[in-house]
Amino acid sequence: MAVALGQPAPEFTLKDQSQKDVKLSDYRGKNVVLVFYPLDWSPVCTNEHACFVNDLKQFEKLNAQVLGLSVDSVWSHKAFADKMGIQYPLLADFQPRGAVAEKFGFYLADKGITGRAVVIIDKDGKIAWAKDVGIPNVPDMKEVSQALEQLK
Repeated sequence: MAVALGQPAPEFTLKDQSQKDVKLSDYRGKNVVLVFYPLDWSPVCTNEHACFVNDLKQFEKLNAQVLGLSVDSVWSHKAFADKMGIQYPLLADFQPRGAVAEKFGFYLADKGITGRAVVIIDKDGKIAWAKDVGIPNVPDMKEVSQALEQLK
């Protein structure tokens, strides 16, 4: 079951590509763009993160922190972030596999991966916008930016 608009986002703590603990609550006071994606290194995920890297300044202007989240390990995230020039945290929803994605309704247990979705959490920690993009699709950066602009 996907999260509902207006409800508090499920709290979590996960390790990023630098093995640092990242808590959702650490970003209270900022909007969070939580990017659920299936796997590092796949062609669509590579294109998706290239888009987020290219548009990162736009998200920063909108008081937003981008967080990527998949079931990959911190080691895979580290190599992927280094190769792609990713400066934002990539969170390892690795053990138990997909537990955080499941809380948001985007874990695909039958495939063992995270679905592709974008969730915007407002500065108060509530779900402000969510879209299940579908595994073969790259999210529309303009659509995500427009959703963030509504939170000003």
